[in-house]
Amino acid sequence: MRTMYANRGALLRVTGRALCATFVTGSLVFSALTHADGEHGDAPPTMPDPKTTYSPYLQDTFPNQVFFGDTHLHTAYSADAGFFLNRLTPDDSFRWARGETVTSSTGVPSKIVRPLDFLVVSDHAETFGLAIAIQENHPALLKTEWGRTLLELAEPDTPQAWGEVYLYWAQAFIGEDGPPEMDLSFMADMWGNATESAERYNSPGLFTAFIGYEWTSGPAGNNLHRVVVYRGDKEEADQVVPFSALESSDPERLWDWMEAYEADTGGRVLAIAHNGNLSNGLMFDDVTLTSREPLNEGYAKRRRAWEPLYEVTQMKGDGEAHPSLSPDDEFADYFTWDVGSFGPQLKTPDMLPKEYAREALKRGMQYEKSLGTNPFKFGMIGSTDSHTSLSTTDEANFFGKIAAVEPTADPIRFSEIITGRLTPDDPTDDQTHEQALAAGLAGVWARDNTREALWDAMKRKEVFATTGTRMRVRVFAGFDYVEEDLYRSDFARHGYANGVPMGGDLTAAVDGEAPSLLVAALRDPDGANLDRIQVVKGWTNDDGSAAEQVYDVSWSGDRQKDAKGKVPAVGNTVDIETASYSNSIGAPILSGYWTDPDFDPDQHAFYYVRVLEIPTPNWTTYDHVYLGVELSKKAVAFEQERAYTSPIWYTP
Repeated sequence: MRTMYANRGALLRVTGRALCATFVTGSLVFSALTHADGEHGDAPPTMPDPKTTYSPYLQDTFPNQVFFGDTHLHTAYSADAGFFLNRLTPDDSFRWARGETVTSSTGVPSKIVRPLDFLVVSDHAETFGLAIAIQENHPALLKTEWGRTLLELAEPDTPQAWGEVYLYWAQAFIGEDGPPEMDLSFMADMWGNATESAERYNSPGLFTAFIGYEWTSGPAGNNLHRVVVYRGDKEEADQVVPFSALESSDPERLWDWMEAYEADTGGRVLAIAHNGNLSNGLMFDDVTLTSREPLNEGYAKRRRAWEPLYEVTQMKGDGEAHPSLSPDDEFADYFTWDVGSFGPQLKTPDMLPKEYAREALKRGMQYEKSLGTNPFKFGMIGSTDSHTSLSTTDEANFFGKIAAVEPTADPIRFSEIITGRLTPDDPTDDQTHEQALAAGLAGVWARDNTREALWDAMKRKEVFATTGTRMRVRVFAGFDYVEEDLYRSDFARHGYANGVPMGGDLTAAVDGEAPSLLVAALRDPDGANLDRIQVVKGWTNDDGSAAEQVYDVSWSGDRQKDAKGKVPAVGNTVDIETASYSNSIGAPILSGYWTDPDFDPDQHAFYYVRVLEIPTPNWTTYDHVYLGVELSKKAVAFEQERAYTSPIWYTP
């Protein structure tokens, strides 16, 4: 009883204070509603005019936020994930991306450092959800000998058994006799499960769960994959089962399907081309895939319309530039995968110009001069292509490419062969998991975190790629900027009002004026300081050739350019034995104003920004410390993570 009364006394004291505060507040309100002469009025004479405009943001419509996410993630619904012991579903992927702890397929708990803003679960369209259908004994599989054999092979539910399932499944598509009779009606049910998961975790304004899939074209093992991203919801997406490479491996047929989908459903879709470094020169070829005809204006217009984005960096290497194509760029050789594909054909030097983004952007301008349309006019994003259901891009939290190489001291984490399997007698085209890049992410400038706002930003190419870091980068180009604009309090508003952002177009240069760029970069709050900002320019010459140059625009510290115009290295604080680094070098924020010193108003040109961080440990170095394994022989011990913005094009 004493305790009860003691609590009651405390309650009375608190209540008394609250009543007193209420009385005082009420007195103030009463006074405010009383005229100076003591009489009460119907409305206070000091109320503002209802037509008064005060808030400066009422008319703003420009993108004012950057959102980070992954547009390329596989779950157990992909055959090459589910058959390799991935047991996590799209639900698990969305939960992990939203910040929840998820236990991986091999039993290792995992959590992201900060939630992502959006995610596209993009499982392979080909036999979509087959591993799940097998586990559920889907009735469609009992209707054919092919399906019944899959069920029998998987029944032991061991790694060896699922390996047999994979081999039997693969043989159906590469055998000389063609695929056997199969009932794929299970795909509609599996697709419905996937779209339902996206609906369940989509929270407009908080987290965007996109509907998507990957069309997995791989003629002769050469990678021509595209991720298809839907703007709309389950009701639209469920009307049509995803288009599969089993129906056609030609991207032009994918575009036909996309066009028909939009016409039939009223929805919107776009395609993101896969990093082309494993395409053996087919990703940006000079001829069409099936007919082998030279590219024409119709092809250029369709590719540009349906494929506004390119995945420039991911786990299987970085595709921005190649050192042999850009020999004067000291940062071009970054996780370069250039010796193989998924097929038996070896890589040759003539394939490289048709695989890397910078070269494709240059060739695209050449095509525009001859065809009137640029077929390779794309924005750049990064994504993971992880097959673990987890979008891990943090070097200290890297769960690998597939479930078999999730964190473990077992040598398989490093020696697992990714390319070169079909040439076992020739190790020159082997690329192994220890060479994998813990990348990447897409940065999207938009006003709201919704499917519609983010998709629209992707469509207009106002996006940038990172190799996993969440640094922020903003760039504007125009003919009327001055250096003082860098310091404006309304930097973004002024940038949009007087120029164009990343992904935009400049035209009609004023006589005697060259375009200027305003660039601002901010480090990842949980990451490393910045080394430098660079502008990469490409242009066409009068003789029809194309050229490029990389300009250092802003850099940390008091470094000075050398005789060749190069800024010295920023330094390196990485301690390999502790897998640590220090932000005692570099800068948390960099900005720069740059005017093209060699501008020719009669030449086509593009400009994009590359921002480099200071050196930090590679994931293999963290494994060396965390797991006690030897340092990888093929992998680098440290790296300089980076971001690439979408280009800004100038057209005469």
